[in-house]
Amino acid sequence: MNDNERMAELLLPDITKTPDYYEDLYKPRNLPEGARVTRIAPSPTGYLHLGTLFAALVNRITATSTGGVFYTRIEDTDKKREIKGGIEDIIDGLNRFGITIDEGFISGEVQKGEYGPYKQSERAEIYKTYAKQLIKQGLAYPCFCTAEDLDAVRKVQEENKVRTGYHGEWAKHRNITFDEAKALIECGKPYVVRLKSPGSEENKIVFDDCIKGKIEMPENDEDFVILKSDGIPTYHFAHAVDDHLMRTTHVLRGDEWISSVPKHLQLFKLLGFKPPKYGHISPIMKLDGGAKRKISKRKDPEAAVHFFAEQGYEAESVIEYLMTVAASDFEDWRRANPEKSYKDFKFNLKKMSVSGALFDGDKLNDVSKTCVSRLSGEEVYNKLTAWAKEFDGEFFTLLTRDGDYTKAMLSIDRDVPKPRKDIAKWNETKDYFSYFFNELYENELVLPENISPCDAKEFLKRYKTVYNVSDDRQQWFDKIKSIAPEIGFAAETKQYKAEPEKYKGHAGDLSTVLRITVTGRRNTPDLCSIMKVLGYDTCIARIEKAINTL
Repeated sequence: MNDNERMAELLLPDITKTPDYYEDLYKPRNLPEGARVTRIAPSPTGYLHLGTLFAALVNRITATSTGGVFYTRIEDTDKKREIKGGIEDIIDGLNRFGITIDEGFISGEVQKGEYGPYKQSERAEIYKTYAKQLIKQGLAYPCFCTAEDLDAVRKVQEENKVRTGYHGEWAKHRNITFDEAKALIECGKPYVVRLKSPGSEENKIVFDDCIKGKIEMPENDEDFVILKSDGIPTYHFAHAVDDHLMRTTHVLRGDEWISSVPKHLQLFKLLGFKPPKYGHISPIMKLDGGAKRKISKRKDPEAAVHFFAEQGYEAESVIEYLMTVAASDFEDWRRANPEKSYKDFKFNLKKMSVSGALFDGDKLNDVSKTCVSRLSGEEVYNKLTAWAKEFDGEFFTLLTRDGDYTKAMLSIDRDVPKPRKDIAKWNETKDYFSYFFNELYENELVLPENISPCDAKEFLKRYKTVYNVSDDRQQWFDKIKSIAPEIGFAAETKQYKAEPEKYKGHAGDLSTVLRITVTGRRNTPDLCSIMKVLGYDTCIARIEKAINTL
């Protein structure tokens, strides 16, 4: 047994398996040629961030469009920052927004798949096995430097205007002997395990980023930590081992990780692994005072995916919008394929923005209005009541008091060639449909400027006597037109436009008076249909109240 092997046994005596054991346990996946295996690997340190949802969508659609696999892995090695319920929040959020998970964590508690466990804290033995192999090969070693030691080295480097870091001559324990290490361990000295980097900053590495193209960077020469003093791996080491054993083909992640690529490629090489393809996703940006910045957890409510759920954006709407951010050619495809699922879109990573797209709330609303307009009244009822049950109990009670009434209300102007696009999110509906519920209905009766209270009152008095709730749209409007000449208004708009001096207005103006009377609004879906749903008694009561007020 040579000194490197003795060092490995000294540091990790309980590890008896070899890398070959895990290579045999986690065999290459049996997938079609070209199928991509992607993942997201969030840390349970907070809520599901918009950036994480976006990255998950990019990974999901990449796997889908190639007949591959998308899985979730929880990177929970930073126990100090982990929050209770963090895993549940992330996975539930992905599920809520339709990001289908093939493998890994499919809920806060349940894992599925043959390449698990999918939580890093449950894979400690695996990491130590590969770390032990590196130590045996002389590619890793124990470092006993304290935080104070490292601060002192950094201070000297700064004073001498030398690049900071634990590398080269500054790596104090790089050439530690077995006997020296054994003596320090026997004295109870804590240690970490560092990679013994064979790199030089003078050398360059070049890799082809799937999104940003060719990138050239200095080779890593830092002896970075691979196992912390408690035996928990660092992100760099754990991700290399996990992505290899889980047979990940493409690592698509935030571009803040670009600076770590030299370390990661070096790790893959030293471990004898084929590296995955890397693609670095630019962050979603926001305009702030004319300048672009990343969406911030502290400043922007939309940074938290839960914001979109609370507001009542349909999951499909948010995903559709994010697809326009992810792919520059998606909108053209959508116009040509209005009925297809976004999952049918042939996604190309090269079509992604290399600088970061701006979050556009107005565009999200436009996309969402289109998505909602395609829903039937029944679908709107189910989705709206599900949202209200979670976020607005009072409104839920009103909506479900008479389901048939509410469905009729929600169906107005839906089953037509060009349905109205008024609703972007469910939290707007309480106000939008308030006139259908006496508990919410308020009417200040503000008339159009060209209609006098006297004329409005006279019209309503006459209309009250002829209104029939069973009238169709033509019969309904014909009655308004028949009253118009009796009180000095033109029955037809073209009559009024031809001789405006002869009339006070036209029948359309009188229908506006009726609309304001019944709904309190100047702009609504089809008024005849609204009045049918409200019913004769409610409509007459509101007309009579307006007459008395006027």
